[in-house]
Amino acid sequence: MNPSKNNFYDMIIVGGGPAGLTAAIYAARARYKVLVIEKANFGGQITITSEVVNYPGILKTDGAHLSESMRQQAENFGAEFLLAEVQTVDFSDSMKKVTTDKGIFSAWGIVVATGASPRKVGFNGENEFQGRGVAYCATCDGEFFTGLDVFVVGAGFAAAEEAIFLTTYAKKVHIIVRKDAFSCADSVVEHVMKHEKIEVHFNTEVVQVGGETVLSFAKFKNNKTNEEWEYKAEANSTFGVFVFAGYVPATDLFKNAIELDKAGYIPTDIDKKTNVDGVYAAGDVCIKNLRQVVTAVSDGAIAATSLEKYVSSCYEKFGVTREPIAEPKAKNTDSAQHVSSNSSKDNDEGFITEEIKEQLTPVFAKFESVVTIKAHLNNEKVSEDLAHFLDEIKTIGDKIDIEIINNSKDEYVPAMKLYNSKDEYSGVSFNGIPGGHEFNSFVLALYNVAGPGQAIDESILERIKKIDKKVNVKVLVSLSCTMCPDLVVASHRLAILNKNIEAQTFDLEHFPSLKDKYKVMSVPCLVLNDEVVSFGKKSMTTLLDFLENNI
Repeated sequence: MNPSKNNFYDMIIVGGGPAGLTAAIYAARARYKVLVIEKANFGGQITITSEVVNYPGILKTDGAHLSESMRQQAENFGAEFLLAEVQTVDFSDSMKKVTTDKGIFSAWGIVVATGASPRKVGFNGENEFQGRGVAYCATCDGEFFTGLDVFVVGAGFAAAEEAIFLTTYAKKVHIIVRKDAFSCADSVVEHVMKHEKIEVHFNTEVVQVGGETVLSFAKFKNNKTNEEWEYKAEANSTFGVFVFAGYVPATDLFKNAIELDKAGYIPTDIDKKTNVDGVYAAGDVCIKNLRQVVTAVSDGAIAATSLEKYVSSCYEKFGVTREPIAEPKAKNTDSAQHVSSNSSKDNDEGFITEEIKEQLTPVFAKFESVVTIKAHLNNEKVSEDLAHFLDEIKTIGDKIDIEIINNSKDEYVPAMKLYNSKDEYSGVSFNGIPGGHEFNSFVLALYNVAGPGQAIDESILERIKKIDKKVNVKVLVSLSCTMCPDLVVASHRLAILNKNIEAQTFDLEHFPSLKDKYKVMSVPCLVLNDEVVSFGKKSMTTLLDFLENNI
């Protein structure tokens, strides 16, 4: 049995959080050929954690920097990365197959590290007011509640930590705890209980939230005394409800491939092996008592080192000679799938660091044709900053043209509109400066307009081309939002591949009028044809589903 070198790996790691990245570090360091597939942003849930102070050996950092260091470390050892959505898996043969919207990949072994997503509580009004007062990410949405009261639902570490973070913005934070105590470390609880802006309500549950377009009231119940009480927002005001009530494992994709327990978690043995040979699991998808970064990285290390032995046995069993990957290299620049950036106007080196420019140079060199950025500017400071940003972009590759339109009469300024080599509008525009988590989205848009572009599944492409009505998609984002880029990238791809679609991305910091118009209190927010509003991250497939059902 001779594996094809085309899209074949020793190990495929599904999930790019701390568990998956650690598995990649260990496997790539052992010179195995490793692919990490992640559908959104590498780093997982930890990227939205504003402060990490309990990771051994690191006095203080934040989740984004910690996870990016892990990714760079794995990349330096030779691991490859792909931003793609896994559609199906087949673990029935010795050669495991993973089908994504970017192609089919195979490997001797798999590490499932897909993590978990926030769990909904189920109180009345939770779904109806998601994005209009009900939120699940303090880092993404906390700023929308500046000067307002906020309720945090939950009793674990995440609830306590995010409650403290929300005091940065909120007038007061109320924590709603269903039982008579928190379920996290005493040191964290002590910090919460002493905070002057936090009030804790034990033995309490949310019964209902409601209002007209945004929240105006919430009803609560003491589950010991059955006493009910109601909170009402001040006139012409609102408030927020942040839910941190645990997580749901992201394992639906694997329910027919490996064993899951009743809650959807993956049972493993001491080596993190599942019930299927060659398939291991790590991180929050596993059955465990403590879900923290430190346990995720432990799982990843164990899974990878255990899987190494299995992969070696496969080579021996089938009489195939393993070709170890080359010695660790400084950087992996063979793909435009991922470019990390901390682009910021506060950076002493400018908007784009020298390190990022070094990463971008080989990516821009792959461009098949010229892409023109037509920048619509006015006399405001953000337009001036955008002009400086474009000056830096222009120096990286010779297939980037910049056209400045000063004193633009465009409705939304500043704006960057991307045009192909035939001077045809691609349908992609970015309103604001694409820093933070949206820098990678912007680079991918350039790559996809200039060509060769990212691969796309034929069935998805066929669905995109069938859209024969004019469609305008506005994606309203915050640059600190880790859930926004998935939707931004998906909307850009649709616009580039179908001339009937326009995809506009807006940094709400610079367009508060859109926030007010659509009553946005959570990101990402999708506005279809200036009428239909939807909240929450969406992949290419779910965005297509949404469009097909609403146009």
